[in-house]
Amino acid sequence: MNVRTTPAGATVWLTGLPSAGKTTLARALADRLTAEGRRTEVLDGDEIRTFLSAGLGFSAEDRDTNVRRIGFVAQLLASHGVLVLVPVIAPYAHSREAVRKRHEAAGTGYLEVHVATPVDVCSERDVKGLYAKQAAGDLSGLTGVDDPYEIPAHPELRVEAHRQSVGESTAALHALLTERGLA
Repeated sequence: MNVRTTPAGATVWLTGLPSAGKTTLARALADRLTAEGRRTEVLDGDEIRTFLSAGLGFSAEDRDTNVRRIGFVAQLLASHGVLVLVPVIAPYAHSREAVRKRHEAAGTGYLEVHVATPVDVCSERDVKGLYAKQAAGDLSGLTGVDDPYEIPAHPELRVEAHRQSVGESTAALHALLTERGLA
C-alpha cells in the first residue's frame, strides 16, 4: 500500500517596516518554492486588510487584532501542509509572540524573519507614498517613524534586504527552510 504524506506546513512571518521589502521577498520565495512543487500561499498584509480585516484602523488594538487574524489563517493553512509566507509589518512583539504560541500549541511550525531595512532606506523606497505623506503632515501613526516598531529580539533569520539583492535574500530564506526540512 502506498501512503502519500503531505509535507509539513509552516508559517514564515516576514516582519519589518513599511517598504522594507517583505512582500517582494515573500513573492520571490513563493515563486521558487512553487516551481519546486511546494504548496505555498502568500498572505500579504495589504490584501488581508482589504478582505479579512476591513474596518480595522491602525490603533494598537486594531493592529493586534489584524495580526492575530492573519496568524489564525496562517496556522490553519500550515496545519494542512501549506508553507505560508506572511509579509506583514506586525509592529508589536506581543502580537507576533501570540501568533508563535498559537502555532506551537497546534504543532505547526513558525519562523520569524526580520526584514531589517533601516527607516531611511524605506523612506527612499516609499512604495506606497506613506513616508512622503507623513513628512507633509498628512499622515500620522506611521510605523517606525511616529508609531512604534518593536524589532524582533531573536528571529530565526534577519535579512538585510538593503545590503543584498532579492535573489540573495531569497536564497537565505530558502536555506533556512531547507535547514528546517520545509523546502
